[in-house]
Amino acid sequence: MNVALIPARAGSKSIPKKNIKKIAGKPLIFWSVKAASECDVIDKVFVSTDCEEIAKIVKSFDFAKVIVIDRSTESATDTASTETVMLEFAHEFLFENICLIQTTSPLVTSVDLKNGFKAYNQENIDSVLSVVKQKRFLWKDEKNGFSEPVNYDYKKRPQRQEFDGFLVENGAFYITGREALLRSKCRLSGNIKTSLMPSESYVELDEPEDWIIVEQFLKQRQQSIINIKTPIKLLLTDCDGTLTDAGMYYSKDGDIMKKFNTRDGVGLRMLRENGIKVGIVTGEVSEAVKKRAEKLQINELFMGAKDKTKVIMELCQKYEIEPYNIAFIGDDINDLSAMQLCGFKACPVDAIDEIREICDYISPLKGGFGAVRDICEVILKKMNS
Repeated sequence: MNVALIPARAGSKSIPKKNIKKIAGKPLIFWSVKAASECDVIDKVFVSTDCEEIAKIVKSFDFAKVIVIDRSTESATDTASTETVMLEFAHEFLFENICLIQTTSPLVTSVDLKNGFKAYNQENIDSVLSVVKQKRFLWKDEKNGFSEPVNYDYKKRPQRQEFDGFLVENGAFYITGREALLRSKCRLSGNIKTSLMPSESYVELDEPEDWIIVEQFLKQRQQSIINIKTPIKLLLTDCDGTLTDAGMYYSKDGDIMKKFNTRDGVGLRMLRENGIKVGIVTGEVSEAVKKRAEKLQINELFMGAKDKTKVIMELCQKYEIEPYNIAFIGDDINDLSAMQLCGFKACPVDAIDEIREICDYISPLKGGFGAVRDICEVILKKMNS
């Protein structure tokens, strides 16, 4: 089993409450937890903390694979090494391989982590660390008072394109085996391999000025990964698994009940106020859904919809729009064909793999826990940018 360990202690001298300070609209720790949660080669994600506030915030993300565990006082001091918390974890839990992810590198992605495990799984590799390539000329001061170059000959200064550069540890993640960790008491041991990350990930959040730089990179990335090529005029969403948690609840009289999230309702209202019509398209016939749609003043409600592609074509004709003007939020196989027609496809983080693979945006939140609100905000931000 592959696990991720994200240490998050309360103390921070350079930036107070660093781990929960917001960056690009989210607490710092959100970005590393999100990357680990979305990496399909990581089975469980453990956040080790000595702080109740951090624990509460991480739990509020509601990522399915995340487990918050207590961190001892001894391993959370200013002088305690990261290996201390890693060894503490390794003595308490059973796993095969561990990926240490540091919150001070929020630019790490699930793709970076997957690449790291790909390198780790190569023959005879015992440990992997993330690096960036730098093309800088290094110097050092000698004892005689003079300075000497470290990695080039200044008499034959190479052109940048001719300079191989060097690899720099960026501190984003480290991968090793449990047995190797316990034996060496170090995050790296044996045959070590590097895993290359983008150059912007060189910056770690150690000083306040680093915050400004990394936040800009995060904002730019968020804008670039969300692909909305055409104006969205209508948003359609499934119900179970998107507006609800897909659970089936029964009253003492046997009536079926559903749990909706009020934040999702606010998100749909925000779309309507910005001229985007909203609709629910569900294969189920439910009085609870009907009442929820009425309360939210939904423009279109289709219940018992066995062919959702037919619904899309009917609405295109009614509103004189094209399928590429429609955003669709789905989570399961019965949404797939309809979503493939639409211009923007989105889903909650706990949607099935077939849906996730076709989506332009995957919310970090689960269905029924604010995913629809999150997607509505993404659409509005993108349309107004």
